[in-house]
Amino acid sequence: MTVSQRIAGLWPRRWPVQPFREPSWANQEPTYRDCSPALIEAAGKRASARPSGNWFVLGASRSVRPDRPFGVTVGGRELVAWRDRDGGVRVGPGACPHLGAPLADARLHRGELVCRWHGLRLGGDRRGAWAPVPAHDDGVLVWARLDETGREQPTERPVVPARPGGGARIDAVATLSGICEPEDVVANRLDPWHGAWFHPYSFARLRVLSASQGVEVAEEEDRFLVEVTFRLAGRWGVPVVAEFVCPEPRTVVMRIVEGEGAGSVVETHATPLGPGADGRPRTAVIEATIAASERPGFAVAAKLAPAIRPLVRHTAARLWRDDLAYAERRYALRA
Repeated sequence: MTVSQRIAGLWPRRWPVQPFREPSWANQEPTYRDCSPALIEAAGKRASARPSGNWFVLGASRSVRPDRPFGVTVGGRELVAWRDRDGGVRVGPGACPHLGAPLADARLHRGELVCRWHGLRLGGDRRGAWAPVPAHDDGVLVWARLDETGREQPTERPVVPARPGGGARIDAVATLSGICEPEDVVANRLDPWHGAWFHPYSFARLRVLSASQGVEVAEEEDRFLVEVTFRLAGRWGVPVVAEFVCPEPRTVVMRIVEGEGAGSVVETHATPLGPGADGRPRTAVIEATIAASERPGFAVAAKLAPAIRPLVRHTAARLWRDDLAYAERRYALRA
């Protein structure tokens, strides 16, 4: 018996980090037999049929600061977000109604945008053809309701996934973009089988326990249930059981249902940006990680959240650099 095997035999099972054994990458159990393209397509179609109320994620709440505007494009539409005097989020067209100056470069004064070209003030009221759109700040992400882009029945609030409530938590938001459409991002997330093959640096011992099949699936049963170990270093990781669900067309949520950090979520939101200079579509992946734990040590870690967030964003960005290649390839084949 090796030293590592002795340590594994004596390691307390109640601890979150566990040693594990696994075959080499090429000797893993193939997953292509279970990963049916029709199954992923059907799950994506069910997601696309759910209402969004025309709400789109713009970015992290922290990105919309009280001292400067935040510019973004959604569906080819230029937008600007800012905070009013009470700290509430406002969103409006990104071009000044006077001569089209970029309002992302405006100054903020007393909760209003002041155009740097000619000093026109814009706030919460209509100014000619320029008018704010409904906005929502859920504390982690900022949303805007764009009825002309979504073309659905509008709703008062977006479909915000259930998040861990109360106690200590850490949230971080990573944003990347790729040449694809939102459905390609959703399809990537609805393929959990690729995790240990495509991301061996992060996932090990991945097994899909159950998957929604067929076109007619009850809402409460429409999920993928996955057993996986989040790799920390070498053959040490955190084993959990997680579910993947789609609460609306452009959102996939991974929620830990068993194991360390139960209730913690990773929300993947796909926001269409519009065509690039080459005419091909661009989509932003805005991924929010909201981690929580009842362990006393996590409360200490939560106090260090400003230092931890960059690490979380770096990990998410590394995964999505690979996954955007998956989504872009899917779009290229379809197009």
